[in-house]
Amino acid sequence: MKMLDNFLKKINKPVPVFAQTKMEKENPTDDSNATKPKTTFCDVAGLEEIKEELFEIVDFMKSPGKYQKMGAKIPKGVLFYGPPGTGKTLLASAMAGETNSSFFNVTGSEFVEKYVGVGAKRVRTLFEKARKEAPSIIFIDEIDAIGAKRHSESNNEKDQTLNQLLVEMDGFAKDSNVIIVGATNRLDLLDEALLRPGRFDRHIHIGSPNYHTRFEILKVHTKNKPIDKSVDLELLAKKTHGFNGAHLSNIANEAAIFAVRENSDIITELHFDKAIERVIAGLECKNSVLVEKEKKIVSYHEAGHAIVSDILGLCPIQKISIVPRGQALGYVLQLPDEDRYIYTKDELMGKIKILLAGKASEEIIFNHKSTGAKDDLKKVTDIANQMVCEYGMSNLGFMTIDGNIKTFMSKQVQKEANSIVQNCYNETLKLLQANINDLHLVSKHLFDKETMTHDELKSLIKKELC
Repeated sequence: MKMLDNFLKKINKPVPVFAQTKMEKENPTDDSNATKPKTTFCDVAGLEEIKEELFEIVDFMKSPGKYQKMGAKIPKGVLFYGPPGTGKTLLASAMAGETNSSFFNVTGSEFVEKYVGVGAKRVRTLFEKARKEAPSIIFIDEIDAIGAKRHSESNNEKDQTLNQLLVEMDGFAKDSNVIIVGATNRLDLLDEALLRPGRFDRHIHIGSPNYHTRFEILKVHTKNKPIDKSVDLELLAKKTHGFNGAHLSNIANEAAIFAVRENSDIITELHFDKAIERVIAGLECKNSVLVEKEKKIVSYHEAGHAIVSDILGLCPIQKISIVPRGQALGYVLQLPDEDRYIYTKDELMGKIKILLAGKASEEIIFNHKSTGAKDDLKKVTDIANQMVCEYGMSNLGFMTIDGNIKTFMSKQVQKEANSIVQNCYNETLKLLQANINDLHLVSKHLFDKETMTHDELKSLIKKELC
């Protein structure tokens, strides 16, 4: 009897507070709260076509009656995809601001847990809150973290979380007035069940801005800054081809920092040029001093790039420098003055020649091969492979070579790419040898002054011709 009493005391012993399960400690109740963004479409520069597309959804949430009369249903989901820094998050916030909706901003990784069922529970909790606070917008950034394609070897917890998301998206009541907006840089990774109409009804690509959009973005980011009257934003928009909204915001901010550093009351064109160099080429290495021999090699290398670029006239040169920035010992800053989306075979070969000109210049002057052309050769390899495998610009014919075919034909692809590069290199050698005096002249100027503008280059070569 005494033994039985002792046993009952043991099993009825209260569990101490610190003996909670590990899962309870590591996964507290989700406290995601909604916000009411003040951002509107007026704060989003450019992207007029995309804003027009989204305006229908905004209008539906404001006045659903006129759409319901026509039997139209509000799109349940909108998926933004495209490169990073192009304004996907800003557009989602602007949608919420336009409709005065509750905005739930989450990332895909917040639902990923090692404990089975936790991610699915968080999805359910999020959607329950969104329905209670409708009209509302759920924005899931980096949705590929939970929406990746399922397969036999995929994680069980991840699959359950995605299954719950699919059920929630497809299970909306008609009058729930809840919209889900997803954003990803990798559309190809997403599960087909997530992409189908009824879940994400609209897929909207947000690419890098064109000239007009860049101009509008620059106006937004310089609106509250003391800009000098001489600063031409249209010219800046032309110089920043290929830059996205995040880059342009960073350039405006860096220009302001340069102005403060120099105790200037206004931001000048020079500050913006420095900011562009900072973003493109990296931090200037002021304490890095090249030995005389290396400095001479770098000056001839960059002079080679500049001379061939000037002869071919493919892309205007803004600046040539042998001042080290980031990991580069020197650079030629080429900034196109117009947006280009189509290139001919001759233009692509011209790009390869410009990239190989530094290596060719070293071979002509010093008769050596150095490590200075590493980055150039990487870009050359990419262009040559694209010409062979993607653009049909080789003797292999007008065909696309990828996947297993590329593996099977690797020797032929390599042979064709090498042939393109070698022909370009031979022509580059001839160009530089024919303009050897200009090469010496530009190299000497760089060795002495360390930098050279486009106008200085033209003036120097013109004097030599005279």
